[in-house]
Amino acid sequence: MIPTREEALELLKRHNKDISHIRHALAVEGAMRHFAKRAGEDEELWGVVGLLHDIDWEKTTEDPSRHCHLAEELLSDAGVAPAIIRAVQSHGYGICTDVEPRTEMEKALFTIDELTGLIITAALVRPSRSLSDLGLKSVKKKWKDKAFARGVDRELIAQGAERWGLPLDTVIEETILALRPIEKEIGL
Repeated sequence: MIPTREEALELLKRHNKDISHIRHALAVEGAMRHFAKRAGEDEELWGVVGLLHDIDWEKTTEDPSRHCHLAEELLSDAGVAPAIIRAVQSHGYGICTDVEPRTEMEKALFTIDELTGLIITAALVRPSRSLSDLGLKSVKKKWKDKAFARGVDRELIAQGAERWGLPLDTVIEETILALRPIEKEIGL
């Protein structure tokens, strides 16, 4: 089954209570929908994958090696389609899974998962606390500052963009554009 957005959001909230995790899922959903539209792909499917990608996060924080593995179980139990489960698992490639991102949808998720966090954090330190005046140059400046958003794996994002076949600057710019319409929902 491919869940509707509402079903996916309900499933996510059943397993995650922290508002920051919900907001992260909404940000990734928004970016995934944007990139799906840009590629002429199924926006609903990509959006659902974005919503569900960290479904097991709160249950695996004590043992991050289980991340994406428990997701497979939770999503299978809910009757979610194997393509969605595989995409969710692929975003942990090289970190906690050996499921390599192969489809455009999987490559997008792998690349933008961490990037959304960097962009949102960059917006939060601006006087406006908004994405409306955040541009590529500002994000690239923060990218170079290793102390800023220390937990964001910049190398993983760069590898993802390369694997995806898109210039990193394009991925950053498009992700900013993707998040602008939903900035209130994601806490900005």
